[in-house]
Amino acid sequence: MPDDIDSVDFFMNPKILHDPYDYLAALRNECPVRRETHHDVVMVTGHQEALAIYNDTERFSSCTSVTGPFPGFPVPLEGDDVSDIIAAHADELPFSDQLPTFDPPKHTAHRSLLSRMITPKRLKENEDFMWRLADSQYDTALASGACDYVADFAAPFAMLVIADLLGVPEADHIEFSKALLTSTGPIGSSEGESLNHTPLEFLYQKFSTYIEDRRAEPRDDVLTGVASAKFPDGSTPEVIDAVRVAANLFAAGQETTVRLLSAAVMILAEDQELQTRLRQDRSLIANFIEESLRFESPVRGDFRLSKTPVNVGGVDLPAGTTLMLVNAAINRDPRQFEHPDEFDIERGNARTHVAFGRGVHTCPGAPLARTEARVSLERLFDRTSRFWIDEEFHGPADQREYRYLPTFILRGLTKLHIQFDPAGDRS
Repeated sequence: MPDDIDSVDFFMNPKILHDPYDYLAALRNECPVRRETHHDVVMVTGHQEALAIYNDTERFSSCTSVTGPFPGFPVPLEGDDVSDIIAAHADELPFSDQLPTFDPPKHTAHRSLLSRMITPKRLKENEDFMWRLADSQYDTALASGACDYVADFAAPFAMLVIADLLGVPEADHIEFSKALLTSTGPIGSSEGESLNHTPLEFLYQKFSTYIEDRRAEPRDDVLTGVASAKFPDGSTPEVIDAVRVAANLFAAGQETTVRLLSAAVMILAEDQELQTRLRQDRSLIANFIEESLRFESPVRGDFRLSKTPVNVGGVDLPAGTTLMLVNAAINRDPRQFEHPDEFDIERGNARTHVAFGRGVHTCPGAPLARTEARVSLERLFDRTSRFWIDEEFHGPADQREYRYLPTFILRGLTKLHIQFDPAGDRS
């Protein structure tokens, strides 16, 4: 870590992409609410300070939650209250049609569609599907003594789980796989400022067709439930409103779950003692998942834009300030987590992490992701007696080489090559 923190560009530096934790700890040690100099973003690295912002929709807007400083707000944010300017121009921002960028009351109404689309009965049916899918996907991934866990299991599994949840016809699964598992250019690229919209365009087109069809000719299927969901006041959303909510759940849920699954398996593949312990006592899996989320948060950070002058953690910030809630740092705040850089499977407060955000924008797919991780690990333990890192691809233990997505939004491996011994008996 350089002596001069300001010499490091968090958003573009490839070394920080690989291992950001020393840099983020140095930021927090100076101040948990500290401005970085390269893109004029205030980096929030403290747990308490982050919660204050996550829970304050009156003074902070989510309109830039995905893009942050890129490309910046389309007009100058001048004055002590920029609420009206934000309201007038937020639609000009990238991804302004996506749920994470909405502020209440619009966010409240549109998010309510999810609870009407995804019922407890549907979630239970989806979990039953997960168990069958995990076995089927492991049949392919574990056909030999090695695999790339990201490409061979995590990515197709996460995609097909959400496809089933939203009722995508099985006949269309191959088309979805081709469109969504081969797309490039992740959101928040650290290799330039491009913002890829291609997966969303595909999802918009497909779900528009589905919803228009089910509204014209209702059927006894999940997509009809998605198409018939109404706002809290009983009004029927425009087709595009229902499409956006479904597409956002699909795109965001798939991407973050893949990162959770690969991080969890990497941690276990690197620590054979921990893996053995989890195999012998599967009651520990739930807390292991929470500690994985804390230790390697799939979402590196989230952005907010201050509407009025605010004071956060004793730091005065003017209206129009771009803040990054750095989940990767917040989840390692020593004021909240004792020995934060140690992976502790018995950590009592692991679930106080902010890997799924907090407040009104808490990830609606969090229960789904937790279930996907539990099912995936249970079945991986059932199908193998042990697994470990493939040194041919990632190098020896003291010289590991992992590559991470080139994005300041997500934290995730691009590949995870493992080797394994099959289980003596398949469960």
